[in-house]
Amino acid sequence: MPFTVTIDSNSGFCFGVVKAVEKAEHYLTNGHQLFSLGDIVHNTCEVERLENMGLKTVTTQQLPNITNGTILFRAHGEPPISYQQAASQNLQVIDATCPVVLKLQQRIRAAWEKMKPLNGQIIIYGKKGHPEVIGLLGQINNEGILIEDSNDLSSIDFTRPIELFSQTTKSISGFQQLISNIEKQACNKDSFTWHDTICRQVSNRVPKMEQFATTHDVVIFVGGAQSSNAKSLFNECLKHNPNSHFVIDANDLKQEWFPLQTQKVGVCGATSTPQWLLEQVADAITNQFASLSS
Repeated sequence: MPFTVTIDSNSGFCFGVVKAVEKAEHYLTNGHQLFSLGDIVHNTCEVERLENMGLKTVTTQQLPNITNGTILFRAHGEPPISYQQAASQNLQVIDATCPVVLKLQQRIRAAWEKMKPLNGQIIIYGKKGHPEVIGLLGQINNEGILIEDSNDLSSIDFTRPIELFSQTTKSISGFQQLISNIEKQACNKDSFTWHDTICRQVSNRVPKMEQFATTHDVVIFVGGAQSSNAKSLFNECLKHNPNSHFVIDANDLKQEWFPLQTQKVGVCGATSTPQWLLEQVADAITNQFASLSS
């Protein structure tokens, strides 16, 4: 059987990231200077590609130093203070907030207004410090309670009303477990409300990734070192295929990963992994290792 390399058709940018990158490319190709508040995507290879086109990445701390320019707010979303800061500095904003995230921001803000007279609590299941979570908490003056796992449950007052939301990229199983834990401890079950706000385009990749991993001899997962989604999906690959390996780019490939009996190699990635990078890694595998197994 010949040596084949297949790219997972379900891998690559989610639609929110696609739109953000397209907006940046469109602006940059017209010769305009563009700033991005934070990395436009958690993938250094893609960030470097866009920076070579002229994109300048700045931090929140550096934002006050920019005036009369154009800044892009990435798909993760931003808290209201970022918009206020941009307006005060006469910055034009290209808002690339993912529509799914934007809707969640609006729902959390509305829930907070509803819960205030009830002395209720807004709970967000998410990762501390994640850009999306910072944006979500910012909608409610950082008065929400962030829960990363069951160890944080002590932060909740179970005698008061509770309204629970999730970061869009968290796992469904983890969210369901959190719901169960809160239901067990809530003093009044009727005062606990939860909303499944996990993006299905992201969560649906898990079973597809599992299937992809099991149908290949070797799996090469391409992702950014800082991407939570990449780490999570790679672990799913590893669970179902011990011959799974994580790479940032083609330079990380190792010959010992492709023993003589290797026939089917799968290349997959995260929602923050660009298609061009998946193709680059797949081509490198074919060029460097196909002859070794023949």
